[in-house]
Amino acid sequence: MTGLLIFLGVGVILLFMGLCIAQEYERAIVFRLGRFVGQRGPGLYWIIPFIERRITVDMRTKTVELEQQETITKDSVTIKVNAVLWFRVLSPEKAIIKVANFNQAVYQLSVTALRNVIGQHQLDEVLKSRQEINATLQRLVDAATEPWGVQIEMVEIKDVEIPESMQRAMAREAEAIREKRARIIKAEAELEASLKLTQGAKQMESSPMALELRRMQMLSEIGIDNNTTTVVLIPSEFTNLARGFAQNQSGTTVS
Repeated sequence: MTGLLIFLGVGVILLFMGLCIAQEYERAIVFRLGRFVGQRGPGLYWIIPFIERRITVDMRTKTVELEQQETITKDSVTIKVNAVLWFRVLSPEKAIIKVANFNQAVYQLSVTALRNVIGQHQLDEVLKSRQEINATLQRLVDAATEPWGVQIEMVEIKDVEIPESMQRAMAREAEAIREKRARIIKAEAELEASLKLTQGAKQMESSPMALELRRMQMLSEIGIDNNTTTVVLIPSEFTNLARGFAQNQSGTTVS
């Protein structure tokens, strides 16, 4: 009777020792005497004490900040780049069996891919085409981690640090571009103004009354400032008479 009680007591102890709980976002990989026998969870499950062991894998998306990498672009500019990586485990079995420490493996692979991709692009492309570079990084890393049961959800370049000398050169280039644009706009404005003035002059030449009205408008504009400028108006008939007289004298001289 005593032996039976002892046996039952040991059985109850082993029963409770084998009870395990996996959270909703966790999965347990169970090994029996070193061989993979299945996946457990989420919720309550039982393993054979001393014979089976479990490794719990977190299935949630993980955020990893890649440390700053100093690399050289395709046009031989040394820059410092850091990025952020998001990944999650799709197959806990592969993540445990196919690779040792999948977290460290994904991190090192991402850092290496970041340096390689940056080295294949020029500085202007790194600064202007981050979306394309991010997509390339995600595709490369995801293809390499697929056999491990890991999915790369997103890779984002967070910051690009360039040398101060290059920053000054880029500032001078931007200033020169803005100055060029300003000069072009000014030249286009002067051209348009000259065309309008020429058109207005031709219109006034065909209508003497329009010229007189323009003179009256000019007088009103001068009088706005209450200045002491003296303006003497000469009728257009005098001007026409002087022009005709000059033409007659020129014709007489030629004769």
